Amino acid sequence: MKKRIVATFILVAFLVTGLFLGTNYKNATAASSKQVLTYINGAEPRYLDPALNTALDAANIIINVFEGLTRVDVKGRTVPGMAEKWTVSKDGLTYTFYIRKNAKWSDGKPVTAYDFEYAWKRALDPKTGSEYAYQLFYIKNGQKFYEGKAKASDVGVKALNATTLRVTLEAPTPYFIDLTNFPTYFPVRKDIVEKYGDKWQTDPKTYIGNGPFKMTKWVHNSYIELTKNTNYWDAKSITLQKMVLKLSSDNNANLMAFTAGQVDGAEGIPTEEIPRLKKEGKLKIAPLLGTYYYDVNCKKAPFNDKRVREALSLAIDRTRIVALLKGEQKPATGFVPYGVKGISKDFRSEAGNYLPVNADLAKAKKLLAEAGYPNGKNFPDIEIIYNTDEGHKKVAEAIQNMWKQLGINVKLSNMEWKVLLERRQKKDYIVARDGWVGDYNDPMTFLDLFTSYSGNNNTNWSNKQYDSLIDKAKKTIDAKQRMQYMIQAEKILMQDHAIIPIYFYTKVYLLRDYVKNYYISPLGFNYFMYAKIVK
Repeated sequence: MKKRIVATFILVAFLVTGLFLGTNYKNATAASSKQVLTYINGAEPRYLDPALNTALDAANIIINVFEGLTRVDVKGRTVPGMAEKWTVSKDGLTYTFYIRKNAKWSDGKPVTAYDFEYAWKRALDPKTGSEYAYQLFYIKNGQKFYEGKAKASDVGVKALNATTLRVTLEAPTPYFIDLTNFPTYFPVRKDIVEKYGDKWQTDPKTYIGNGPFKMTKWVHNSYIELTKNTNYWDAKSITLQKMVLKLSSDNNANLMAFTAGQVDGAEGIPTEEIPRLKKEGKLKIAPLLGTYYYDVNCKKAPFNDKRVREALSLAIDRTRIVALLKGEQKPATGFVPYGVKGISKDFRSEAGNYLPVNADLAKAKKLLAEAGYPNGKNFPDIEIIYNTDEGHKKVAEAIQNMWKQLGINVKLSNMEWKVLLERRQKKDYIVARDGWVGDYNDPMTFLDLFTSYSGNNNTNWSNKQYDSLIDKAKKTIDAKQRMQYMIQAEKILMQDHAIIPIYFYTKVYLLRDYVKNYYISPLGFNYFMYAKIVK
């Protein structure tokens, strides 16, 4: 009851301060008729810099303000973006991209091949601190430059002139073209970044992009306003005149805003309301290539003992957790989710299952006793940290009770999204909520996450054999052999229990039926740039 009162207060405050457009459904409809889309996007973003961001909600802003060499169309296909065409050498190692002559930044300056060369090398430069730098290791000498073993001039990306970009890879990469529409591969402006430093991404005046929209307002912790970028090369195909992206992680307030007609769509919905919304036909559930899991700090006792990690993983009843969430999620029996391509069928089916969908308390207690903690005796109290969200809280509370059956006391600590990201990155935790949605449809987007050189590996776990298998998979041309390397790599990850997978994601959201021609990717991106309001 108290939580619902708080949510109501938040909604009223939003209305008074003008966060939501209009005061009733009629006014919302009027706004919609003017091709203005209002959408609750998620929490306040930590980064809107394409090189630094790792969060999905922030990426949904970035993909509307920037564009890569390629883009994703309304059917999910990779199509020409900033590059009007490209060629690939017979050995699959050299790509030559030709930048559109009418490609412009939002301030009217031309987008050039030099912008891409600068952006990619900036992301690879260890001084930048990009957690996604490894996503560019496919490029010749990219990893060596990142590790200080090569110079920037050695990296295989070179602007031959203003409109021609040549890229040389370490090995043939079948999904490289798809990678070029991922945010880490987006261009950024050297003059802007060098003049304003880290602040360039926080002010609409300096947040210069090359995509279909430009940022015109950012009321921090409230909303971000994007308006159509008339300098975009394909501006004529963009129907929406404005997108207002609300920044809210209060699920009850989100639902109330949607119900009151104040927004056209929302993410973050109270789980107890999902059955009703589903029955009423208001809820939308989209497939998502993603895994919800817990990081465990593998260098901190008692999690430096593999038996402890395995015991706590086995004590989790994943079927019960999925039932709590009500969004058609599936229990995670490995790390790579269903829907990812394997050799001839689904990778998850080919790799097999490593975790039971129901708890195995008997084996968990046995392992804990072998590790020196019979019935939890002398086991230190531990803390689970997670970002503030009703769903994360429910999962944490359920796991808290499941681990209590082992005699383990668990403290739960919720915090702002930005704080959780920082603590995970600094390895300042014992157990932390985490999640990963793929960057492309291939097992590699999940498995190279846990290499020793990955900036997104928050576990303090590393394994030389694992690294070797991932490197082999990235360099082999034989498709079946490549997949076998990845199957072997996942086996090491799961048998070492470096992480605790919990469930495979779906995307649960609300969106008015009058919003047409949008595409929600299985990778989690909301491609609303093609959307239009149809009454």
